[in-house]
Amino acid sequence: MLQKEIIAQTLSQFGITALNPMQESASAAILADAEVLLLSPTGSGKTLGFLLPVWQLMKADEKRVQCLILTPSRELAIQIEQVWKKMATGFKVSCCYGGHDMQTEIQNLTEPPALLIGTPGRIADHIKRATFSREAVITLILDEFDKSLALGFEEDMSYIFGSLKALDKKIFVSATASVDIPEFAGAGDGLRVLDYINQSTAVDALTLQLVISEDKDKVSRLVELLSFIQSEPAIIFCNHRDAVERTANLLKEKGVECAAFHGGMEQMQREQTLIQFRNGSVRFLIATDLAARGLDIPEMKHVIHYHLPSTEAEFTHRNGRTARMEATGTAYLLIHNEEQLPYYIRQKPEVLEISSGLKLPKPAEWVTIYINGGKKDKLNKVDIVGFFSQKGQLAKEDLGLIIVKDRNAFVAVKKHKIKTLLPLVQNEKIKGTKYKIVVAR
Repeated sequence: MLQKEIIAQTLSQFGITALNPMQESASAAILADAEVLLLSPTGSGKTLGFLLPVWQLMKADEKRVQCLILTPSRELAIQIEQVWKKMATGFKVSCCYGGHDMQTEIQNLTEPPALLIGTPGRIADHIKRATFSREAVITLILDEFDKSLALGFEEDMSYIFGSLKALDKKIFVSATASVDIPEFAGAGDGLRVLDYINQSTAVDALTLQLVISEDKDKVSRLVELLSFIQSEPAIIFCNHRDAVERTANLLKEKGVECAAFHGGMEQMQREQTLIQFRNGSVRFLIATDLAARGLDIPEMKHVIHYHLPSTEAEFTHRNGRTARMEATGTAYLLIHNEEQLPYYIRQKPEVLEISSGLKLPKPAEWVTIYINGGKKDKLNKVDIVGFFSQKGQLAKEDLGLIIVKDRNAFVAVKKHKIKTLLPLVQNEKIKGTKYKIVVAR
């Protein structure tokens, strides 16, 4: 068991002093029970809730993979990996997912991590290739397992279950209220169910408002809504990738800064887009339901349904990006005046009246700088702050969020400083090495 002082120090890394009731119950159940089903809303802190007990189950003298976590998306896998690294457990973690270089993953697995995170298809591929030993995998966690099933991973997941012979614990995690555990998982009568969705009062903190468009093409009305919201961050949900691209392009043509986010984008571009959204370089994110859950993005007050989803579950997940952890938020339903509300809107929301002639939202005050060096190159945040302060002549308030990854780094810089900054740093070195330093795209 971890000492209280170590847990307190770990929590301080996340800016909290104590676990919430869900996290406390999840930690206790995972340590005590062989099978646990954890149901809790998006943004409630589930990841930390299951990683803390996983850490306590780890054995320092075991050099093989001890815990396997399956996720439906690479973004969620990366987010869990980042949380684990921030916990500073001392146990190695590796992440495997489609679109990532297979040979790099195989190389990483030659020194096995204690914690392996990945998407079902890629993990199944590694098992078939025998790139890691499964003999010490005693804990399996299926995060957002219902989403994995919906994406067609059932065969891969069944194969993975069948290949793990030493399993001692099976943890199922979801943000959906009504889910069925698949038969291949072999959950027994001893399954411990922790339901924090039906107990949640988050709905009380969420306000629904209707925004009526006279035109079937709702872009002009969307611009008016964003002008009403002004500079506060918002996610605008569309149902399809092409609608995301079209809407983002039309908004830009009308003078509204925004970014697109969907599964058809290259992995690196998706990561950069999320970073720009997190650090304030992008205020409005036009997205498919890929952004509805499992992403490390900031708390926000506004979610906009440019298209309403077909299911209540996806509607709930989208709305889960706001009104989180006792905060309040608003979900706007943007509909054509002849459009019918879906079945899951049981009571017609109040109509939001927006004045005409509002000024367009102000452009973001931050720009993201890309550096092609990271942790593997021995760069850290202190190095980057020192470099931009000394060589780039930036004051402390000119620097925003800094994210250092394995092979690159992203730095938020005040927009009005970019023109003078880039010429000053182009030919300078950080810790004796010259790196590419450009505005991220």
